[in-house]
Amino acid sequence: MALLAGSVALCLIHIAVLLGSCFAADPFANFELEVSYITASPLGVPQQVIAVNGKLPGPTLNVTTNYNVVVNVKNKLDENLLITWPGIEMRRSSWQDGVLGTNCPIPPKWNWTYQFQVKDQIGSYFYFPSLNFQRAAGGFGSFVVTNRDIIPLPFDTPDGDIVIIIGDWYTRNHTALRAALDAGKDLGMPDGVLINGKGPFRYNSTLVPDGIQHETINVDPGKTYRIRVHNVGVSTCLNFRIQNHNLLLAETEGHYTAQQNYSSLDIHVGQSYSFLVTMDQNASSDYYIVASARFVNQSIWQRVTGVAVLHYSNSKGTATGPLPDPPNDAYDTSYAVNQALSIRLNVSASGARPNPQGSFHYGSINVTDVYVLRSVPPLTIDGKLRATFNGISFVKPDTPIRLADQFKVQGAYKLDFPASPLGRPPQLDRSVINATYKGFIEVVLQNNDTVVQSFHMDGYSFFVVGMAYGEWTENSRGSYNRWDAISRSTTQVFPGGWTAVLVSLDNVGVWNLRAENLDRWYLGQETYMRIVNPEDVGNKTELPPPDNVLFCGALSHLQKYIITLVSFWFLCFFQCLIPGLLYSRPQKADSSAGATILRRSELYLTLLMMLSAAISVLL
Repeated sequence: MALLAGSVALCLIHIAVLLGSCFAADPFANFELEVSYITASPLGVPQQVIAVNGKLPGPTLNVTTNYNVVVNVKNKLDENLLITWPGIEMRRSSWQDGVLGTNCPIPPKWNWTYQFQVKDQIGSYFYFPSLNFQRAAGGFGSFVVTNRDIIPLPFDTPDGDIVIIIGDWYTRNHTALRAALDAGKDLGMPDGVLINGKGPFRYNSTLVPDGIQHETINVDPGKTYRIRVHNVGVSTCLNFRIQNHNLLLAETEGHYTAQQNYSSLDIHVGQSYSFLVTMDQNASSDYYIVASARFVNQSIWQRVTGVAVLHYSNSKGTATGPLPDPPNDAYDTSYAVNQALSIRLNVSASGARPNPQGSFHYGSINVTDVYVLRSVPPLTIDGKLRATFNGISFVKPDTPIRLADQFKVQGAYKLDFPASPLGRPPQLDRSVINATYKGFIEVVLQNNDTVVQSFHMDGYSFFVVGMAYGEWTENSRGSYNRWDAISRSTTQVFPGGWTAVLVSLDNVGVWNLRAENLDRWYLGQETYMRIVNPEDVGNKTELPPPDNVLFCGALSHLQKYIITLVSFWFLCFFQCLIPGLLYSRPQKADSSAGATILRRSELYLTLLMMLSAAISVLL
C-alpha cells in the first residue's frame, strides 16, 4: 500500500509539472503530423516521396498570433527526422527549432512533440524536414499565422485564402540525390516543377507527357483572394505569375509590404509571399498559373516549369495557348536586383502588435559587430566535395550546442567563427559565431559562387538594406536603405554579388545561419550564432530544456536512463496501481451501481492521465 501511495504521489507530481508548464493565458493549437513514405507519380514516374498525414504537400497549420503551438511528429521513416519552421522565431526557445544544432533527431518509429509560441508574429511560413536531404522528397506544408481581431489588416479582408507551394523536383529519391553529392557529383537539371505536389498542366504536348495530374485553383469572379506562395524547392529560383492577373504584393515572411502590383515576381528557394489577387478577368477560359526556372538557359530548362490552372466558377473553357512570358532580362542584370529592392516595408501598418512596423528605427542604431560571409563554388576538402562560409565547411554536431552548454560537454563546438574570410586553406570544423546579446549586427553575404543563393537565419527577421552585383566594400553602405527596407528571414544573394542585412540580437539561443539551397546546405554551407544572456535570472530570456528533450551524442546515456525510468513506471502501474484499482472497494455511501461505475471511471481516468504523463517523458 505504501508503494502504491508513493507511486501515485510521484505520478501526480509529474502531471502537475507538465500541466503547470503548459497552461497559459494564450490559447493552444494542437496538431498531429505523421511523416511517412508513399509512392506517387507527380511527374508521371512512380517514386518514393515523403508525405505528411498521407499527403504531399502536408496539411496547412493555421494558428493566430501568440498561440501556443503543440505539434506531435510521428516518424514513420526509416531514418532520423527533424521538422523545422523557418521564419517562426521560437522566442526564448531555440530548443524547438528543429535543426541538428538545437535538437537531437527523432529516431525511426519514434514520435516527439514540439511546443512553442508564435509570439508577436503574423504571416506566411512553411515547415519541412531538415535532415538528410529529405525536403527534396517532400515532407513540407504551409504554416499560416493570422493576426488577432484587435489588429486591423492593412487591406480589406480577402474573400478567401489560398496556399500555393512551388518547388523544383527530381524523379530520383532523396537518398539517390544525396548519394550523388557524397560522390562529388552535381545534381544536374531538375526534372520539373511541382505546384501543390502536382505536375504541370499539359499546355504543350511535346514538353508535358499525357497522364500527369495538375493542380486547379477554383475561384469566383469579382472576388479578391490572398494567395500565399512558398518556394520549398531544392535550389531553383522560380518566377511566379498568373496569366492576365496582377499580383498585389501584401506580405512576406511575417511583415506587411508597401503594396504594389507585379505582373510576375521571382521567388527564391525558401521564400514566402502573400499576394492579393482580384478575379477581374472575363471567364471565356481558364488561366495559367506558372512557376518557371530563373537565371538559367531557358531553352534548355523549358521542362523545369510548373503550370496550374486558375478556374473561374463560370469559366467557359480550358486554358489554351502559350504561357505568359517570363521576364526578358537575359542581358539586364539590374532587373532582378531592382525588383528585389522594390519590396519595401509598410512602415505605417501594424503587424502582430498595435504599433506601426516602422516604429523600430533600425537605420539610426549603431552597429556593434560586422560579419562578412563569403561563399565560393563547392571544393574538395579531405577528399570530399564541400561548401563553405569563409573557408569553413560546417560539420554537423553530434550533441546540440545549447544542450552541450547545459551539461558542460567539452569540445562539442568552437566559438571561433571568423568575422571575415581568412587567407587559409578551407577546412572542416564546428565553428560557431559568438554573438552578443542585445547587439546590433551587420551581416554581409558575398556570393562568389556561380549560382544564385538563398540565405536564411533562424530565430530572427533581418532588414535587407542593400543588394548589388560586384564586391562589397565599406563604401557600399552609402547605398543602404535605412528607412523602409523589408524585414524577412530569407534573402537572395546573386552570383558575383552581395546582400547586406541588419539584425537586432534580442532572442537568446542558438540559431542556424545557412544557405537554403539544399545542395549547398547539405555540403556544409552553414554555421550557428550562439547568443547567451549572462545576466538571465529565472529563465526570463531563455527557457530551460523542455521536459521531453531528446539526448544524443555525448549525452546518449541520458536517453537510455529515461527509457529505463519509463520502463519502471510501467512496471509500477501494472504490478502496483492496477491491482489497487481492480480490488478497491467502494465506500458504503457510494454503494449504488451508478456511484460504483462513476468511481471506477474516475480511477481509470486517473490511470490514463498517469500513463500519459509517463509516456510523455519518452515521447
